[in-house]
Formats: sequence, C-alpha cells, structure tokens
Amino acid sequence: MNKISADQLAKRACVYIRQSTPGQVQNNLESQRLQYALVDRARQLGWAEVDVVDEDLGCTASGIHRPGFERMLGSVCEGKIGAIFSIEASRLARTGRDWHTLLEFCGVVGVLLIDADGIYDPRQINDRLVLGMKGTISEMEVATFRQRAQSALEQKAKRGELFRRVAIGYVRSGKDRIEKDPDERVRSAINLVFSKFTELASARRLYRWLCQQQIQLPTAVTGAGISRTISWSTPRYHSLLSLLKNPIYAGVYAYGRSRATVRLEQGRKRIVRRKHQREQWAVFIPNHHDGYIRWAVYENNQALLANNANAKGDIVRGSIRRGSALLSGILRCGHCGAKLLAQYPGPAVIRYQCGSNLRDPEATCCVSFGGLKADRLISEQALECVKPLALQASLQAIESLQGARDERLHHKELALQQARYEVTHAQHQYDAVDPSNRLVAAELERRWNEALKLKSQIEEELAALQRQQCDPLSDATREELLALGHDVRRLWDHPKSPPEFKKRVLRTVLKEIIASSDGDTVRLVLHWQGGDHTELTLQKTRRGCHRYITDTDTIDLIRLLARIQPDSMIASILNRVGRRTAHGQSWNSKRVCATRNHHAIEVYREGEREARGELTVSEVATLLGVTDTTVLRMIRLKRLPATQVCANAPWVLLKADVAKFLATFHHGETPQTFNPDQLTLSFQ
Repeated sequence: MNKISADQLAKRACVYIRQSTPGQVQNNLESQRLQYALVDRARQLGWAEVDVVDEDLGCTASGIHRPGFERMLGSVCEGKIGAIFSIEASRLARTGRDWHTLLEFCGVVGVLLIDADGIYDPRQINDRLVLGMKGTISEMEVATFRQRAQSALEQKAKRGELFRRVAIGYVRSGKDRIEKDPDERVRSAINLVFSKFTELASARRLYRWLCQQQIQLPTAVTGAGISRTISWSTPRYHSLLSLLKNPIYAGVYAYGRSRATVRLEQGRKRIVRRKHQREQWAVFIPNHHDGYIRWAVYENNQALLANNANAKGDIVRGSIRRGSALLSGILRCGHCGAKLLAQYPGPAVIRYQCGSNLRDPEATCCVSFGGLKADRLISEQALECVKPLALQASLQAIESLQGARDERLHHKELALQQARYEVTHAQHQYDAVDPSNRLVAAELERRWNEALKLKSQIEEELAALQRQQCDPLSDATREELLALGHDVRRLWDHPKSPPEFKKRVLRTVLKEIIASSDGDTVRLVLHWQGGDHTELTLQKTRRGCHRYITDTDTIDLIRLLARIQPDSMIASILNRVGRRTAHGQSWNSKRVCATRNHHAIEVYREGEREARGELTVSEVATLLGVTDTTVLRMIRLKRLPATQVCANAPWVLLKADVAKFLATFHHGETPQTFNPDQLTLSFQ
C-alpha cells in the first residue's frame, strides 16, 4: 500500500542531517555523503521541493539545544512539511522526550517519517509502534555506549594512565606516561610563573608583570608528544590562572576534580560543571610524575588564590590592595562577624569601621577606631614573633643574592637561542629551493626576514636587560642586610619599605583579628597561624585629643576677631599672618565657621561693634575730616589710643577716646613727628 498521498507531495520534504561531534564532521565524511544523498531519494519519491536541515552538524541529540531540530519541528507544526528523511532514528533524537514529541506532532499534522528501512506513518498504530521501539532502542543504545565508555575511562584513570590532554610543560612518554618537556625554554617559563607567583602572591599582579616585561608563555598548538607544535604568545589571565590551579604541576595525578550537574532550563537540559574539594576527587595519586613544585607549595598557592577572591565578600580576607592600612582584610567584627573596612578620611589618616551598616542603612556601626595606633600595636606584636628569625632571614637573603641571576635575563637568552635556530632553519629552507621558483622562494624569503626581525628584537631587549644589571651584592649591601637583621624595627619603619610587604608579613603570622568595642576601649583578639591567641586592649582616641587639633593661640585669635569681623574677613586675616588649620590647609569662611561652632564662639552681628562704642579707622577719619593714612599716623604716634588683635587686623578705637581727641584737635592740624630737627613750612 502506498503511504504517500498527493497532499504530502504538495508540501516540502525535509532532510535532517546530523553528526554528534565536530570530530565526526571532519573525519566521517562518508556519513555526511550518505545523509546528503537522501535529497535524491526524496525527489525519486515525488517531492519537488526538498529542504535540507544541517545546522545540527557537530551537535549531540541527547537533549542539548539543537537549532536545526527546532526549526524543523516548527515547520512541521505549521503544516509546511510532508515528510522527514533521515538515515536512521538516532539522527533525529536520542531522548524519549524529543522523539515522542516529534511523533506526536507528525501524527497530528500527517507527516511521514522515512529512513533507509522504509516509510512510516505515525497515524497508523503499527507504524507508531515500530517508530516508538526504534526511538527506545536508540536511546538505550547511546546510554549503553556512554556507560561502557565511562567505566573504561574510570578504570584507566584509577591506574593513572588516562590523559585526554597533556598540560603544557609535559609530553607523553610511551603510551600511558608523561614526563617534563625536554625544551629548556618551556621548563624555564613554567618555573618562572610559579617562582614569581610566590613572590607577588597574586595572579593578577603576576599577569601584569608578565605583560609589562613582555615575557611570552608557551601554548600547545598540535600534538601531545615531543613532536607537538609549541607557539609562544602573550599570556592570557584565565590561562595563567588555570596553570596555577592545575595539580599536575605538583607531580599529582588527579581525576574527577569536577562533576557535571544537569539542570532543566526552558525544557532543555543544561550541563554545569562544579569544582570539587580535594577530599572529593575520584582519583588522587601523589608523586605520580616529576613535578615543577611540591605539593605543599601547591596547597599554599590554592589557599592564597582562594583568599584573594574579593568577590566572595566577608568569607575571605581578600587580596592585598594598595593603601597604608596594614590590617586591611584580617580584621573582623566581634559583634556581627562582618569584615572591618579600611577608610582614609585624610592623606595620613586611617580608620577601621565595621561594614554592616553599609548593607543595612538602618543598622548602627558596631565598632570603629583609629587605624594608626592599631597598626602600630599589632606590628609590635608581629615583630616580636619574627625577631628571632630576622638574622636567619638576612643570611638567607645574602646567600640568595650572591648567586642571584635575573630570571628575565635567562628567559630572554633562551628566547634568543630559539630565535637563532628559527633563522638558521628558515635560511636552510630558502637555500634548498630553486631561486627561479619565485612562488616558493618568495614565501620562504618572507619567513626568513620575519625570523631575522624577531631575532633582532629579542637581541635589543636582551641588551637592555643586561645594561640594567648591576652587582647583586656589594660589601655595603651585605653589611646593611646584617644590620637590618639585628634591628627589625628600623627595617619595618624604613621609608622605602612598601606597605604591601608589611601586609604579607602580617598575613603570614596572623590568621585573623577579632575586634569588639567595649566603651572607650577596643578589645583585639589575635589568632596566630600556629593556633595561639593573644588578647590586646586599644584605648580609643578621646574627643579633642587627636593630633589634628587647632592650636590654642589660633582659637583665641578667632574668638577676638569674631567680635569685630565676619568669617570671610577673619579667614583673610589668618592667612595673611601665616596661620593654618590643623590639617595644614589655608583658612576660608567655611573652616572658620566650623571652628567657631566647635568652640562655641558666636558669629559677628551687624551693630555689635557700635553697641560697644567702637570705631574703625575709616569712621574716625570721617569724624576728623582727614584721610585714613592720617589716622593711622596718629595711632602710631600714640596721639589716638587704639587696639589691634594681631598684625594685619583692623584697628579698634573707642568713641570716648575719639571724643577727647576731638576736643583738643584743630581742623587742618597735621600730626607731628618725634624728630625735633624737622621744620614746618607755612604757606600764605
């Protein structure tokens, strides 16, 4: 019986093409040709329009998002398709949900399913039964294959012989073993990454240092053994972070460090990988191969990376940031458990404050105290702990500097050695070709020139580094290191000692500091890395007893000036006489107003001076009918009594004194000097 009707032939035929992995798409070309040949079969069966759906090449059919399948299913629901062609049911779906959804819609709309075995109509019960069995068998088949393959992989991993991809710095030796890369430049680059991370204690700082020094890191391009191709490029941050977190560099074989978790999102499953803790790894084989670092160093690096994750908030200490606050990141509130934030109200001011009120504006701050006294107190405790080791550290520093060699210089020398090899190799290739064959000779000549250009660039960089080199340890430097070993306090307070290194020292000896407020004191509980605890008491700075206090003379001067001048004029007078605020700033009306309010000094009011019977120089000059200069001369000659708060302040005269002077003052009279030899001239 012919199952193909005229209505179905009037619609389009759909040929669904799919392969599960990108590797199958590249290598299994015969399967592609077999699937594309279904177009000819559709035309032989009578369809004029054939739509090829091949967007899902390289996509698995196990419930993952497939745009081609969804487009085909949409066309089926719209009634545009009369038949779907595939070589077998496994091409269409590997899950019961997708398979039965397709069968349901095809049965409703009347779409045929055609494969290599026959033509099926989902509306007929027998065909529906056969199609259902095919879908179930396909789903069972892929599940069986996956289970067998996974069991084989786990069995091989338990022996430490499963290597899906060999990390950079290692190569395959034999069939199921790995060893360090014989390339000295590759090994040197990996060692440089780990040694510099120990020095900088931050992946981001390490990344920035590598970029600033123009140091390239290796990347595997093809292959896995000694013959694999290595390319050198500027490091990427995430690649560098992955290298630091890989336990293979500690000589450990690990399998099952992450687990795939399946979640349903919009009707489709989504696979999410989550990292496991060390105790949850499926396979852990220490000393499996030769490592670049020890396992203890690896664990310390992981703890450091975990603590540097600032996005985790109060859970971790956070990375070492710029700033002079030495206790930043290790202080925790003893009342609510939140981390204490370091604030800088002024250029040389530090304040630690609980950050709980930042999350809840209605909450009050649990604890807040000055940071300078706290830093000094904790530093003294830490220096007492490291003082017995100071001399030993100095001797180790001398020993390391005596045989020190710049790592950058060694890395550039290896890069230059490889560049010279590339130049020689390119030259041999160019010499081996016929010069008249310009199609090949031109390209080889270009490669030779590129190699020569790279070699010249590395030589210039190496010469610049060599010019920067100096004697690593002179006699004066050796004596200074020994002196600093005996006097750790001088080293700690040295102006060139950066705060970042002080913070690292404190974090090395201290795990955490719990701070709680108790009236006028702050209780500090120091949790040392060794497990001991120390309790200290810090006295809070009382109001008005801090170092930024306006001196008494300036306050008295403001109190006197406030009775005769407004704030703006007071600020001008203070600046002229060279007075400064407690923070070393110049005065303005706002700062004068703040100082007056703090010390309860009333503001100048209009008419206040007149009520006290006081006059200014200008007012007296108007009464006398003379100029201001004449009045000032009379004041200097002490003919007019006057007072002045300070230099550059206005003269204040009393009305009573001016009235007495007016009684004896003759209009037009000029003040006389004290020089008896000075003569006067009278003009007629």
